[in-house]
Amino acid sequence: MTGFAVFAEQVRGVLEGAAQPDAVEARQMQALSLAVHIPLVCFGIAFPAMIVFVEGLYLRTGDPVYKTLAKRWSKVALIIFATGVVTGTILSFEFGLLWPDFMATFGEVFGVAFGLEGISFFLEAIFIAIYVYGWDRLPRKTHILTGIPIIITGATGSAFVISVNGWMNDPQGFEVVNGQVQDPVPFTALLNGHVAHELVHMYLAGYLVCGFMLAAYYARRWLGGRRDRYTRTALVVPLTFAALAAPIQVVVGDWAARTVTESQPVKLAAFEGLYKTQEGAAFHLGGFYDTERNEVRYGIKIPYLLSILAKHNPTAEVTGLDSVAPEDRPPVNIVRTSFQTMIAIGTFLAALGSLFIFVWLRKRRLPHSKWFFRALIAAGPLSVVALIAGWVTTEVGRQPWIVYEFMRTEDAVTSADGLEIAYAALIFVYVLLFGSVLWLLRRLQSRDHAA
Repeated sequence: MTGFAVFAEQVRGVLEGAAQPDAVEARQMQALSLAVHIPLVCFGIAFPAMIVFVEGLYLRTGDPVYKTLAKRWSKVALIIFATGVVTGTILSFEFGLLWPDFMATFGEVFGVAFGLEGISFFLEAIFIAIYVYGWDRLPRKTHILTGIPIIITGATGSAFVISVNGWMNDPQGFEVVNGQVQDPVPFTALLNGHVAHELVHMYLAGYLVCGFMLAAYYARRWLGGRRDRYTRTALVVPLTFAALAAPIQVVVGDWAARTVTESQPVKLAAFEGLYKTQEGAAFHLGGFYDTERNEVRYGIKIPYLLSILAKHNPTAEVTGLDSVAPEDRPPVNIVRTSFQTMIAIGTFLAALGSLFIFVWLRKRRLPHSKWFFRALIAAGPLSVVALIAGWVTTEVGRQPWIVYEFMRTEDAVTSADGLEIAYAALIFVYVLLFGSVLWLLRRLQSRDHAA
């Protein structure tokens, strides 16, 4: 594990030149936990709404196919929720153990959000248990009503945590006197300038990931010859949610980019690898940022595009990396690669969703081409890649700050020894956890195939 940490540090040094040896393992552990947990959050945001929607179709039509689908999905949701409990608990411990100075300094500012998130979690746990075990025990209309709080608490729980992340990018709601944080105003902090677009962006991402992951599973089943009404319904419902969310996400992404332009111009410069502040800034597709030449090499240059994306003006001035000292710049190649990966996959998902909507509205059927279903199978994991790439763009793009322009990441990290052992233990826990989850899902899948 130490060798891996040294290798990661060397790679980072090659890419950007500045490394933080004491933070490598802590960052790797935090990144691993976030990468595991965030896709589960997507299902917590979107899956309950899809399940309740399908149950609503059952109440309206009386078709048992809808009831069967909603009932089976609710069991999957319960497994995912239980998994999220474990991964979310690990994350909570990591905040305190890996970043003690961050929590000690700013805990009074944003701590209320974690308390409210805890309340949302307990309410969600109560109602998801009632919902899953209330099938055929509660009156039909009462049962579907128990699903509404799951939708609400799934959204509010993630909202409180995302508000903390928004605050880290746009810190406010406190005063700094003689180097000490004073006069915290928690709700001012949580209603920061970044929370709105981050919330909407993450909610839409939830529907994209959940929708395309479910569609990918049933597309594989469809190609395997299972083309009954159950499979068709199970494919069309999540795909419709994802297809409708995809074009909206493009608009929200534009909103987010313009917010970043105003409040974090260096992050925007890292999206492109723009070294010098200039008017009419271009954008490069692909390539890499050469830290010695301070330019993007081997990319396809599109004149004026960065200025258009940033300010909707082809001749607008865009702040470059040279506006701050080298030690205040994020690792450009990591940010550029993540940003362009997110954009490329997002474009693919939007095109795929648009094709489905077009065919469905014109012919009330799924596309016939096998390539469409193969693309759907790829879209599932790709949506997760885009999700992780988006968070890498957001979090790494803020570096070297853990709280933007107030606290550096290297000042917040723990000085404890033995993180290599903790990292190995963390990987073991995740392997054990997801082995158990896959076993449970396969048991449900066997019953699903038998239907």
